[in-house]
Amino acid sequence: MQAQLIFTNYVSQAIDEIADSLSPSGIFVIVDVNTESFVLPRLQSFSTAVSKAKVITVKAGDMNKNLDALQLIWRKLTAEGCTRNSLIINLGGGMVTDMGAFAASTFKRGVRFINVPTTLLGAVDASVGGKTGINFNNLKNHIGVFAEAEAVIISTTFFSTLTPQELYSGYAEMLKHALLSSTDELAALLKVDVTDIDPDALLALLEKSVMVKKGVVDLDPTDQNIRRALNLGHTCGHAFETFAMERKSPIPHGYAVAYGLIPALVLSNMIEGFDSELLHSVAAYIVKHYGAFDFSCDDYPRLLALMGQDKKNKVAGQVNFTLLKAPGEPVIDCMVDDDKIKAALDITRDFMGI
Repeated sequence: MQAQLIFTNYVSQAIDEIADSLSPSGIFVIVDVNTESFVLPRLQSFSTAVSKAKVITVKAGDMNKNLDALQLIWRKLTAEGCTRNSLIINLGGGMVTDMGAFAASTFKRGVRFINVPTTLLGAVDASVGGKTGINFNNLKNHIGVFAEAEAVIISTTFFSTLTPQELYSGYAEMLKHALLSSTDELAALLKVDVTDIDPDALLALLEKSVMVKKGVVDLDPTDQNIRRALNLGHTCGHAFETFAMERKSPIPHGYAVAYGLIPALVLSNMIEGFDSELLHSVAAYIVKHYGAFDFSCDDYPRLLALMGQDKKNKVAGQVNFTLLKAPGEPVIDCMVDDDKIKAALDITRDFMGI
């Protein structure tokens, strides 16, 4: 089953139409403390389904996407009488949709759920594609299953509550999708200031971006082949993200992806002949808007070890990259040796001025 994708800024109406069509025995809304404060009251005022739903609240932040929070959700679903005929609404950013979808897909072997992402990152990435999960043992999304939502309601109506950092975090995934689409799509995004754009105009850009991901996911829903193209920037990005967590100075996921795009494109230039001028343009945009990720050559052994833990590696200890020949021409399953990775990290540090 593929999730129904609904692009609209009339979110309450969309939720109620879906709930009416499913006729659930009960409705549950999973939120984090931020969504509970800034978004939930608005929907409770306008949505019949949300107003009568039982609310389950978890702590905010990706560091809380863990087994403890998951067990809290399962316990509350049990206590409140959730059945397989219930409906769970995951209302929040990527942390909520990842963990809420995992909780729903495993509780009683599967409860129907819909995702309502409230952040740009959640809308363009985590809420779409059927991947669910939690972090485990300091490893990003290490435990999870593939499970499709009944529907994903994608809107920009809640983005006015987001900080510039949160907007740029989501925009990094849009840049990745543009790199996987075409030179024209990439050029268009490099001209946009995501912190100063009309909500309807952003929704149109967001729909284009999400449909790039959907096109890839439809070809390979369980990540066996071409879906690995979506890993562009994530091999180094996840390593940067975990490394930052280990240093007790976490960075947003989208920033980690943005930083990870630079070494991925450097390797693409070295190995696949990706255009050097375009590499410099993307790297300059990232450094301008995302700043630098501070690491040194002394950190390479740990970063390489973390890359070796990436879920998409076929053989333990070998690092599998997605690279690009050109925008829209991904090359998956590129095994890259440590020396080339270190060289790419050297050049990345040069781009970042560190």
